[in-house]
Amino acid sequence: MNNTHKINVAPDIDLFVEEYGNGDRYIISAQVGFYPQGMQQHLASMGYHVYCITLRGFYPSSYIEEDCGEHWYDVFSDDVVRVADKLGIDKFIYMGASHGAGVGWHLVLNHPERVTGFVACVPGPHSLKEGDMSIRQMLLSGIIKEPPPMDPPIDNDDRRQQRRDIREEHISHNAEPDPREKAIDYGRPLLKYKTEEKLIQMLSTIKTPTLILGGIDDPISTPELMLRTAKALAHCKLVIYSNCGHNIDTDLIEELCGEADRFIRQVYKDGRVYEWG
Repeated sequence: MNNTHKINVAPDIDLFVEEYGNGDRYIISAQVGFYPQGMQQHLASMGYHVYCITLRGFYPSSYIEEDCGEHWYDVFSDDVVRVADKLGIDKFIYMGASHGAGVGWHLVLNHPERVTGFVACVPGPHSLKEGDMSIRQMLLSGIIKEPPPMDPPIDNDDRRQQRRDIREEHISHNAEPDPREKAIDYGRPLLKYKTEEKLIQMLSTIKTPTLILGGIDDPISTPELMLRTAKALAHCKLVIYSNCGHNIDTDLIEELCGEADRFIRQVYKDGRVYEWG
């Protein structure tokens, strides 16, 4: 199944939602946009019922012109719950990559009763010592001319290189963003906590079982950040792959989905992140 919906979540705000798979094992993901051959679609082929929400402010969801300041991710996470309510979904697995994982951190802090487990790909979250502007907005504003190298070169693996080439070709055909999209700087998750110390303190309150997936060569969600996060979480599994970077969720789709499936099955079984007995 591959259906699309426009779901109204607030006055003049309709969110574009793509639906894959069926059944009652729900996964919800929310991002600026989705690669059509990524983890979400593959997990649907493994028996999950997946909903992909395009964030408000980004086509084909409704454009907005208000500035939510340090609360963008709170708004995004509230929207996930609004969509779940409209769909009649009480509890779900949330998954997201990069800024999509940022939505997840706010979800498990603001709405922990709704999230059974969190699959967090390259999730950081950023150290608040690094500033508050997103890489996306720094590029659009001309502060930086190009992003840091997101992925290391691939040696002796033609299949992975071919997958990267297909992804880059797909991205090259994306339309120029609307000026209203360009004006949005959703910043970095958890900005409202102001300091790195307070951010870690808040992470330590999270009880939701969490799987962190990342690459050792990621310049944004660095291994050091992910290790810091895993140390703060009470119920966490951290898996880091060598020779992988920030786009690992579209680079090693089958491998990461295998880890996610194992994690989700265990969480459904007894709420743990590891097998017991």
